[in-house]
Amino acid sequence: MNHAAIINRLERFPGTLAPLLMSLPDEDARWKPAPEHWSILEICGHLADEEREDFRPRLQSTLEDPGRAWPALDLEGIAQRRGYNEKDLGVTVARFIAERAESMTWLRSLSSPDFSKAHEHPKFGPIRAGELLASWSAHDALHLRQIAKRLHGLAARDGSPYAVAYAGEWTA
Repeated sequence: MNHAAIINRLERFPGTLAPLLMSLPDEDARWKPAPEHWSILEICGHLADEEREDFRPRLQSTLEDPGRAWPALDLEGIAQRRGYNEKDLGVTVARFIAERAESMTWLRSLSSPDFSKAHEHPKFGPIRAGELLASWSAHDALHLRQIAKRLHGLAARDGSPYAVAYAGEWTA
């Protein structure tokens, strides 16, 4: 495992995300292609909360005491319950950046972590610390892709009645 590359990627992600979003109008940040989809603002709220409540504490718990129970996560309807779409985009992105900086301080303080330690998850079975670290970076990429899909959708929305097909197909 190249944990240094993953940690570097985690550290660089806010520098990619922030410039992409900081000039986005509020209307665009809150736009959803359908009610069941998240807006860009909701995605950013999720990223900030996942940093504080999921990846960092679960990796820390697994490295320190793999047998310790993880705090429960209730992601169903979380964007609505926490009012992500009513928040300010700049404040939300800044909160994510601050949480990620705290994560980086913690990750960089680790001395020879044993990424083979595993937590026994009731649904997924054993999850090793290395899998958590790699998944953390993959989570960033998944949500960056989701944000790109929203930006593509905004181009289609604002270009209507003209199509955006000339740009190319949105593929998986």
